[in-house]
Amino acid sequence: MAHLNQRRPENVEGDFYVDRTCIDCDTCRWMAPEVFHDIGDQSAVYHQPTHASDRLQALQALLSCPTASIGTLAKPTDIQAAQASFPLLVDHNVYHCGYHAEASFGAASYLILREGGNILVDSPRFVPPLVKRLEALGGIRYLYLTHRDDVADHQKFREHFGCDRILHQDDISKDTSRIEIQLSGSDAVQLAPDLLIIPVPGHTKGHTVLLYNNTFLFTGDHLAWSDSLQHLHAFRNACWYSWTELEKSMRKLADYSFEWVLPGHGRRYHADRDTMHQQMQQCLTWMKA
Repeated sequence: MAHLNQRRPENVEGDFYVDRTCIDCDTCRWMAPEVFHDIGDQSAVYHQPTHASDRLQALQALLSCPTASIGTLAKPTDIQAAQASFPLLVDHNVYHCGYHAEASFGAASYLILREGGNILVDSPRFVPPLVKRLEALGGIRYLYLTHRDDVADHQKFREHFGCDRILHQDDISKDTSRIEIQLSGSDAVQLAPDLLIIPVPGHTKGHTVLLYNNTFLFTGDHLAWSDSLQHLHAFRNACWYSWTELEKSMRKLADYSFEWVLPGHGRRYHADRDTMHQQMQQCLTWMKA
């Protein structure tokens, strides 16, 4: 939990605050942009919530903060309502799980509700409020892991739901050596008619992305929207394997059609297919430069 004696002086006066344990993961800033901003390489409250919707978003960000760096002066009496709001609808049958894990540096995870079995994309924290909601929604059939960095509490989800975990062999480590479905090679894998896994080495050697229903692209740390650049981009300063390979992977990915980019880190992006194609070309031009 956040500690008042570590409250950042950059916070405005009021109930909500961010303390000095913030790791600048950006979670609160995109979940509750009317309340949190980036101030001095960490988040801080720049505007206290005045409307019920803003307060709910601030509480959702508090619950999702991977380091519990967000606090309130008074114990929130409406925290259970915020807990019950997860997972949060993104579009159609795709949801944001919240409860980001510090082990994944605050990466977002997602839930796909589908008749063929629900899919958890990357691992959130294994916490009772979320687990109960996942149970009520039909459990988890697959836990798809984009890459080695965002596996977090994968073992706990496996033990509780009996889900089959999916990860590329090139990103397998001691902690993930017992993953049930270990992908290999560089060819796309059609897991089901609506599920296509595309290898995109670069950020890590075994990074993959998931294309669901030819519409939703779950990109892990491969691709995200940049507010500062105002276009889709890759993480040049967080490329652990090969920038050259990442560019090749991005070129391959640009041949696919989709409408949503849902990253683990960075901002989401939604556009029609023509605009998305243009954005992918702009990303490639930027990568060359």
